[in-house]
Amino acid sequence: MSPSPSNPAPGTQLGVPAPGAGRGDFAPSAGLGAPARGAGPRAGAPGPGLRGAAPAAGLRFAVVGNPENRRTAMFADAVGSAGHAAPRVLAWRDVLRGRYAFTPGEFVRIDSPGENTEVDRLLRGTDDPARVEGTALWYRRFTAAVRELTGVAHRAGAVTSADPEDVAVMFDKRRCHARLAAAGVPVPPALTGPIGGWDGLREQLKAARISRAFVKPVHGSSASGVVALSMAGPGRIKATTSVETTADGRLYNSLRIRHYTSETEVAALVDALAPDGVHVERWLPKAAQGGRAADLRVVVVAGRATHAVVRTSRHPMTNLHLGGARGDLPAARAAIRAAGGRFTDVLEVAERAAACFPGTLCVGVDVLPATGWRRFTVGEVNAFGDLLPRLTGLPGTGAEGLDTYAAQVAAASAAVRRAEHEEQHHDTTA
Repeated sequence: MSPSPSNPAPGTQLGVPAPGAGRGDFAPSAGLGAPARGAGPRAGAPGPGLRGAAPAAGLRFAVVGNPENRRTAMFADAVGSAGHAAPRVLAWRDVLRGRYAFTPGEFVRIDSPGENTEVDRLLRGTDDPARVEGTALWYRRFTAAVRELTGVAHRAGAVTSADPEDVAVMFDKRRCHARLAAAGVPVPPALTGPIGGWDGLREQLKAARISRAFVKPVHGSSASGVVALSMAGPGRIKATTSVETTADGRLYNSLRIRHYTSETEVAALVDALAPDGVHVERWLPKAAQGGRAADLRVVVVAGRATHAVVRTSRHPMTNLHLGGARGDLPAARAAIRAAGGRFTDVLEVAERAAACFPGTLCVGVDVLPATGWRRFTVGEVNAFGDLLPRLTGLPGTGAEGLDTYAAQVAAASAAVRRAEHEEQHHDTTA
């Protein structure tokens, strides 16, 4: 995976402004100047790896991603619209084989390796991307690759969009939950002991007096392998999931939600998920909109909540690819006001969650509103949670008219300018 000695990669590790570092993290054209809501002790602190940055004028971008993916295309469009040269695209399939290099002063965006069969095979060792199993191997290989490429980038003097330890924690639901809880971010209660299979899970749920729970693959994403489990006494059980099981016990993702109502089926499902690790947390009742369960995805860029979308579904999982739909944000804001709260409460919770990952420019925070829209809990923090096409920034954030990618391009420019200033200050005082 290391770059070839014959082709030395002056690449570097990704480093970006800390979330919560203030609204001035955006380019002046974005109009951000006030401190971010809830900016904590980390406010104003540069993220790790902000060294050797070039001036923001004429900023050069590189993207580690899948060239054919719409994520890469949308980010490239944002870069071009901001007046920068088209970004270099370093394909994940090449990066995983050690064929990559960075140049001094580049801003390197690390994007999702998903939706590419060849990359999935390199990371999970399977020829079928629909398979659920293999997430533990995927995690080890992916986080090792991120750690290595960010190190290469740093040594080359490039600035990166994410910290490898942040990424590793966000892709480990147990560690992510623990980090958020330790920081006082509201999260659902969760089981803490190891879970080897259905028998152990059933006993732990009984001991914790939890009758409704989400069972999530520790290293999963996009609701892959997630099971919404409900138990109402002996023999009364229901598991709602997008997982399809085969006669030989293999698990496949599908776009259709299924319900398993026999304990034998549920036990087989959990037993098949357990080897890769599962995270189990209480299934909290969520607010509704139009008779459908609702939650919010809030995108936080450089510490500031800039974009938000309501997601609704007839099922416990609100992911849009599983039949969820975008809800009505103004209606959600009105419901929060009617309950005596403020929409800024949602944004502040998201920003507090993002502040737990100070080396990462952008995260997507899943905020779970309780029944009645009175309280808010963080379900997950997503390293690649910015894919929200055609969604522009919230009023008053400075990202009005900008999609999530354009907001990040503006923030990257400011981050590089700040890094250059920090470097000059260091040189002056050394």
